Amino acid sequence: MADFLSAAEAARRLGVKPATLYAYVSRGVLSRGKAADGRASLFNADEVERLARRGRPRRPPGVADITVESAITEITGDSLRFRGLDATRLAVSRTFEEVAELLWTGELRSAREPWQARPAALAAGRAAQAALPAGTLPLERLQVIVPAMAATDPLRLQLDPAAVLAAGRSIIAGMVDCLPSTATSGPGTSGPGTSGAGTSGAGTSGPGTSGPGTSGPGQPVAERLWSRLCDRRASPALMHAMSAALVLLADHELAASTLAARAAASVRADPYAVVGTGLGAVSGALHGGASLGAETLMAAASGPDDVPRVVAELLRRGEKVPGFGHFVYRGGDPRAVVLLDLVRRAAPKSGPLAVADALVAEIRQKSLPEPNIDFAIATLARVAGMVRGGAEAIFAVARTAGWIAHALEAYAGPGPLRPRAIYTGKPAADGP
Repeated sequence: MADFLSAAEAARRLGVKPATLYAYVSRGVLSRGKAADGRASLFNADEVERLARRGRPRRPPGVADITVESAITEITGDSLRFRGLDATRLAVSRTFEEVAELLWTGELRSAREPWQARPAALAAGRAAQAALPAGTLPLERLQVIVPAMAATDPLRLQLDPAAVLAAGRSIIAGMVDCLPSTATSGPGTSGPGTSGAGTSGAGTSGPGTSGPGTSGPGQPVAERLWSRLCDRRASPALMHAMSAALVLLADHELAASTLAARAAASVRADPYAVVGTGLGAVSGALHGGASLGAETLMAAASGPDDVPRVVAELLRRGEKVPGFGHFVYRGGDPRAVVLLDLVRRAAPKSGPLAVADALVAEIRQKSLPEPNIDFAIATLARVAGMVRGGAEAIFAVARTAGWIAHALEAYAGPGPLRPRAIYTGKPAADGP
């Protein structure tokens, strides 16, 4: 029977900090087990010894290795946990607001009062985004809404935990409620700005559904965001998928946008500035913006039979297929598995879903990576008939909860997050 080491013993044997040890787990360099009580981490002594003999693993080309100690999110090769709780289970059993409170406070509790922004913040945010050109994507609107809201909050630099929690709730509520409504036509119809994807079998009106005209400060964030991205009513099953998507995307350890947001918080930038920093990074095509590429990919296929042509043309141009593969989850993104399953159950006869499933089948036939969460939220957006870029907006609103959680940790920390660079430029010159 193999011997096991505690985290402290394994870190000491490898000569690294505990944070680096867990980074090795996230990157698949080390495997990790659990003690009988389910709390303490255990590491195979032989595996640790082999790694110690080889020396510290080299990072993949182009990937920076920055470790930060955090008690918020843990990622292993095939799982994601928020404060020790399985995120995929939380997604199907808890609301976004409850999970946000868990990330922020460590307690899984219901929201004590509706999340809402102050009238002045709503007025400023709505006016700012209304000045943008028609066709501006939802994420681009969010990027102007947040700083406009910040200008109305004279206490935004109050950084004690209670104030930051209040700001977090207000910011997320304002981001959603300042977006323009899509209720330009009757429920269940396609109106201006929608993807025109169609929702056969996906949406129904009647008791228990949510859609245009039903959203308000007392409603859950998922329902309020739906009414800003889609002019169709959501069946309970599709709304459940929307809520699950927000939970699954709420945090993902030190993804690029979170690292940027955390760096801003470490120098005591206010919560609005932290969120604004995150919004800038999340728009990148290799981050939250990847879902827009997946939406575009699905829209390019006229139907399931057209998928091979679309994929072949993409590969012929030397481009990667957006929405597939993940740096952390080598065997498949567990978030995508959960969300795609919920969408399939909610709209089994949907035309856009048939296209999405055909894409997955085509990619698997070519032995390419499995779909990731970007593909899953793009599928949700297409099946629901959301406005173009709806998936990006879901990602950004959800991840704001994580940015606030990391800001809270950074505010309580010692000071600036200041990585050092390894200089690779010209050597110093002797003369002037």
